[in-house]
Amino acid sequence: MKGRSARERPRKDAPTVLYDVPGPRARRRNLLWTLLLLAALAAVAWWVVAALADKNQLAWSKWAPFFTDARVWETYLLPALGNTVVAAALSMVVALLLGVSRLSDHRAVRAAAGTVVEFFRAIPVLILMLFANAAYSEFTGIGPDTRPLYAVVTGLVLYNASVLAEVVRAGILSLPGGQTDAAKALGMRKGQTMAYVLLPQSVTAMLPALVSQLVVIVKDTALGGAMLGFSELLASVRPASANYGANTIACFTVVAVIFVLLNFALTSFASRLEGRLRRGKRSSGAVVGADAVEELAAPGERGEPPGSPRDAPQGPPRHG
Repeated sequence: MKGRSARERPRKDAPTVLYDVPGPRARRRNLLWTLLLLAALAAVAWWVVAALADKNQLAWSKWAPFFTDARVWETYLLPALGNTVVAAALSMVVALLLGVSRLSDHRAVRAAAGTVVEFFRAIPVLILMLFANAAYSEFTGIGPDTRPLYAVVTGLVLYNASVLAEVVRAGILSLPGGQTDAAKALGMRKGQTMAYVLLPQSVTAMLPALVSQLVVIVKDTALGGAMLGFSELLASVRPASANYGANTIACFTVVAVIFVLLNFALTSFASRLEGRLRRGKRSSGAVVGADAVEELAAPGERGEPPGSPRDAPQGPPRHG
């Protein structure tokens, strides 16, 4: 900007906030360590590929079903991916509701939510899934086809709600107290204040932790497939390899790639959303002067009756 003085302009060689700009020796040392790390990773990758090739695990016949037979995806992988996404989404929504309820004004609701958070945070999620599956089998009429889904969602909700509740509470309590006071001054109720004032402002601070926990939820759905027979991505490896002749290592590799892509999509979407929210909070920096406000004001707001000489259209400027 033209109006900025030389003192305000950042220098290109100015040190950063966290550390000074590395010198020539430090740059050479960092480059050396980077090259050594890349060489080590390349050596590990070469060793893995060579070991697989020696065992004939890279033959095209063992990977072909994933590229030539659509039934592998239609029968096992895509339905399993849908179950994984459904379980993770239900767990996230219910966990967020439980986290918000801990900030309720009602003491009974707040105490119940706090008890759930403090108790289930100390129990492993796999034990919660197994306990929920046994409870649904013993005390409910849920059939064996849908019982694993209910058990997985219940275990994920009870465990992750205890973590997300603290994330939501910390994000909301990090806002200045004047936000709540201003909402009360406008006559907003508690729910309106939470929905329209507090949550939209705190979501930027909570978003990295929320996405990190959502990634954990997506990965923890594999526990239900391993222990309860829930038809998620990991559980689709054995039937796909048995029915369509796909190699087990190839199946595990494809499932791992799907997990990586799914979690990468979640983190990328969260990064874009966070950047958009942060850009939306920035003001334009334009300042409207008193003269401009007076010119923009309506005739009645300037204390002059409509149709006054000041509001009459002006003629062309006179010269001389």
